[in-house]
Amino acid sequence: MSFLMLWPPFLRRGTLAALLVLAMGCGSAAASDQQAPLQTVEIVSRTGVHVFSVEFVANDADRAKGLMFRRELPEGRGMLFDFEREQEVAMWMQNTYIPLDMIFITRDGRIRRIAENTEPLSTAVIASGGPVRGVLEVIAGTARRLGIRPGDRVANRIFGQR
Repeated sequence: MSFLMLWPPFLRRGTLAALLVLAMGCGSAAASDQQAPLQTVEIVSRTGVHVFSVEFVANDADRAKGLMFRRELPEGRGMLFDFEREQEVAMWMQNTYIPLDMIFITRDGRIRRIAENTEPLSTAVIASGGPVRGVLEVIAGTARRLGIRPGDRVANRIFGQR
């Protein structure tokens, strides 16, 4: 991941939610090597159905840690962040060594936005661009290579399917 930021009250707008405290992101690399449970995510695009095996994270501690400190992410793998309700989210790449594509997904499974080829170790804010239920992180270049675009459908139980 990336890292989710705690927005101070003066930066909140509408449903922009305070997600995590910066201190939660501090931890050892060894602790981040533990993987979350795996699930399947399918993306239906104009180029076909693309299946990913993803680590599923749905609590603040796991969302804060995300893919931090990892040195590789195989093709076809990723991490799915469940925010449990639709809200605006913001992420960054602090302590994340792997360039990623971040796919922001609405509650009905539509891709709202894709942040392609995010910069490793950056503290630049990567915003969802509107309310989302989840974020799928995959290795950088995946969205472009597979022809995945905003508006495509994502199938997983958190989006009301399966």
